[in-house]
Amino acid sequence: MSDYHLLKQQAIAEWQALLDNPQPRIYVGTASCGRAAGALEVIQAIQEYLAKNNLHSTLIQTGCIGLCHQEPLMDIVLPGKTRLSYGKVNPDKAHIILDSLLNKQQYLPKLVLGQLIEDSNQQPYPVPSLFDHPMLKFQQRIVLRNCGIIDPENILHYIAHDGYLGLMKALENGPAWVIEQVKLAELRGRGGAGFPTAKKWEICRAMSSNEKTIICNADEGDPGAFMNRSLIEGDPHAVLEGLICAGFAIGSNHGIIYIRAEYPLAVQRLKKAVEQMKDYGFLGKNIQGSDFNFEISIKEGAGAFVCGEETALIASLEGKRGMPRSKPPYPAEAGLWGTPTVINNTETLGTVPHILRNGGEWYRSFGIENNRGSKTFSLAGKIQHTGLIEVPLGTTLRQVIFDIGGGTKKPFKAVQTGGPSGGCIPSEYLDIPLSYETLASVGSIMGSGGLVVMDSDSCAVDVARYFLRFTQKESCGKCVPCRVGTLQMVNLLDKIAMGYGTLDDLTLLEELSQTVSKGSLCNLGATAPNPVKTTLKYFREEYLEHIEQKFCRAGVCAGLFAYEIDAEICNGCHLCVKSCPSDAIIGERRQPHQIDQEKCIQCRACYFACHFEAIKIVPHTTQ
Repeated sequence: MSDYHLLKQQAIAEWQALLDNPQPRIYVGTASCGRAAGALEVIQAIQEYLAKNNLHSTLIQTGCIGLCHQEPLMDIVLPGKTRLSYGKVNPDKAHIILDSLLNKQQYLPKLVLGQLIEDSNQQPYPVPSLFDHPMLKFQQRIVLRNCGIIDPENILHYIAHDGYLGLMKALENGPAWVIEQVKLAELRGRGGAGFPTAKKWEICRAMSSNEKTIICNADEGDPGAFMNRSLIEGDPHAVLEGLICAGFAIGSNHGIIYIRAEYPLAVQRLKKAVEQMKDYGFLGKNIQGSDFNFEISIKEGAGAFVCGEETALIASLEGKRGMPRSKPPYPAEAGLWGTPTVINNTETLGTVPHILRNGGEWYRSFGIENNRGSKTFSLAGKIQHTGLIEVPLGTTLRQVIFDIGGGTKKPFKAVQTGGPSGGCIPSEYLDIPLSYETLASVGSIMGSGGLVVMDSDSCAVDVARYFLRFTQKESCGKCVPCRVGTLQMVNLLDKIAMGYGTLDDLTLLEELSQTVSKGSLCNLGATAPNPVKTTLKYFREEYLEHIEQKFCRAGVCAGLFAYEIDAEICNGCHLCVKSCPSDAIIGERRQPHQIDQEKCIQCRACYFACHFEAIKIVPHTTQ
């Protein structure tokens, strides 16, 4: 029996012992989203409660299961029972839940999100499965299957769930078999371009060079995107296993993970996972008794958005300023230090072990023609259920935003796909399938998977200005169209947003969009105008309102609107009066109120405080 199979038996035994342990188990999601919401304070409260009551329990920190809007998440398992999940837990709530479960054997059904059945022989509580939650029930979790379930810092948890089985199959069947399985799977790069992964590997493998490098691009910098970070924080070994398999396929003995230094927890978990791999024979010389040698190094990037572009990333690794170069030659032909180099996105590599473990045909059964498999997306913005999801490619925007994301509180307006380089897609296209080609057909891109949802309180001009300003600041400055063109576009959008724009400015904005797109050296500049192009195409009337009527219908662009109270709706509840920091609202209780326009600072406090939608956005009368 091989060392791996012995190790797997050990891992399964440890996992089963954890499940069979007579002590209660407590899981807390401690990815970045959980920590930001107070997960570490919850852990401290749990430890204090257990110590005070002289109780013993196994406390396990997991990654994010995806329900970011419910963080901090706490799961509890009593002996012989299923795993109950509780959301939005704070220290006080943790005490209540623990006291009820551990002392009174009461599970507080009104607080339970759902349950995870770990053993089919267990008798579940009379509460629904956690995976019946609207945000989870429509998903197809492949790359995210371990996130929120296992301890990401315990390699045996990963191995117990078939971790490194894909690598063992690769070592047994050879590099050609690995590439063939990825080709059968029709896996396309999940970083945004959608280039066939197997084709990139084949090009590199065919190059005659003694030195080849495989790089994991974890330089995720899109506003509202956190797919790669969450995967690394929740299941780092999946990404590392994929990196090794890719290196084996192309004939490389060295892998590099290029990750943003702004991801300290992800970096920490990667470093720990790499050390564990060395300890268990998955890194170094003669991996698992084979003749394959492989090492992994981690490079922390300085947060330059342009380093998401592969040639800029390579320049950064070489100690140069992160700036793209003209192609060809492509990195697969001449990359790091002039040697053949493959760069794959984090999610792409995290998917590879599942393909090798289950077969390319299995993976190909998900998704649609030319867009096979699943894709992770981060849901952010004006959406009810913010978080991380994974769905088959071909799922419609409507399903993602409304069935999974719970929709918006106010009328849906648009969704920005693909980060700042993507486009704003209006409601008329909600039923298009999520695929590389269909998103491109409406002026957007897949990108790495960020989805920023907007409602009627979002201004199309302001949205375009926000995303373009981001890319303009992140421009490396190497080529004139991007360096100068994006700055001039931002200046024009500023002018329009302030009410000084003209129709000639609109024409110039469109011309600059085309020039920047066609003339820029890399895709940062080529795609930077997409938010402007799509908002001009789908929300042109808002630009015209800003220019001709000096009016921002969303009430975002200061000076281009006023707040007015509808006397027929206002019941004098006084909530707006209490929220106003400038004492601009006049009126007695139970009587319609009024706004003193001289005092109003347009802070939106009253607008959001009113429960009856009595406060309206109207054109500014002084214009």
